[in-house]
Amino acid sequence: MAIVKNDWAGTITGSVYTTASSDAIKPPTGKVFVAITILTADTTFDAGGGLISEKRVNNTISSSVTNNVYIGTDAAAHDLADGSETVDEGSGGLVVDSVDFPVGITLHGRWTEIDIADGAIIAYIGD
Repeated sequence: MAIVKNDWAGTITGSVYTTASSDAIKPPTGKVFVAITILTADTTFDAGGGLISEKRVNNTISSSVTNNVYIGTDAAAHDLADGSETVDEGSGGLVVDSVDFPVGITLHGRWTEIDIADGAIIAYIGD
């Protein structure tokens, strides 16, 4: 019998496979995608809506703010001006809408929607 431990892998509640020809994927209600494994070379996300991250303010989830704390294609994560960093957000980040991700890497974060422009991925669902 397997023992689930209180670590990152123990928080995964499911996974989904998608390709560039598919529609955007969204996790079940109350869940997010916590990791994305790139399966094919030069995988890219759709510009502007391919990788939508959970928003946070004062370490609390909020849909009414625009700051991203995880990489995304709709807005850059941690993109405040130098010297303007807060407890929730850093500076200097860029959007990833034109990045070709290599095969085999796993991205970690909290995303509410994923849409692939080119390639294939497995997205892992968690709390």
